[in-house]
Amino acid sequence: MNYNSYPPEYVPADFTTRVSATMKRVYVNMTLALVVTAFVSLWCSNSYAFLNFMVANRWAMWVLLIAEVGLVLGISAGINKLSTATATLLFYIFAVVNGAALSPIFLAYTGASIAKTFFITAGTFGAMSVYGFVTKSDLSKIGSILFMALIGLIIASVVNMFAHSDTLQWIISIAGVMIFVGLTAWDTQQIKRMAEQMPAAGVGRLAVLGALSLYLDFINLFLYLLRFFGSSRD
Repeated sequence: MNYNSYPPEYVPADFTTRVSATMKRVYVNMTLALVVTAFVSLWCSNSYAFLNFMVANRWAMWVLLIAEVGLVLGISAGINKLSTATATLLFYIFAVVNGAALSPIFLAYTGASIAKTFFITAGTFGAMSVYGFVTKSDLSKIGSILFMALIGLIIASVVNMFAHSDTLQWIISIAGVMIFVGLTAWDTQQIKRMAEQMPAAGVGRLAVLGALSLYLDFINLFLYLLRFFGSSRD
């Protein structure tokens, strides 16, 4: 049952506790996945064997990207059929693969600028996620608009792979930051609403799916902000 329309004094304590516990599991899973991604990315960027392999085999990056898409689709589409343990394992495998795919950023940008951008991302993400959790406004319409904008962003990014337009790249970067800032709030609200209605048996799977959504929001927001705050090693 959804208790959003009830005054706080009439909302059962066990309901509030259950929703809070579910959201805590979501954030713990997301945070651990980010830590895994960071360590894997750092290790890969400092491994001559890995770097030499990637340089000698350009197709390997495509394999990583395809594996990422496959894992996201597999977790999202099959979440109701997967056990909590399996879904969690796939999520952390995705975090490892993504870490390997992101390792080039440590070669392109200075460590100080990456750290600075990470903390800016964490602050922005945290503020928007809190807003999405506490706001009484319905963000559904905003979510639909942001989803369409995301599709446009993907199309524009593909076009610019061939156009190589600096102006379009800046527009894409600004739009990317705005879209993922909004998606962070929207996804948080959606996860909270699902937590309010989810039976106890499905909480574990929801914690994984929610963590995946917020993880993707954080990573994408970080990458777009890095284009503004990252300092090149050149």
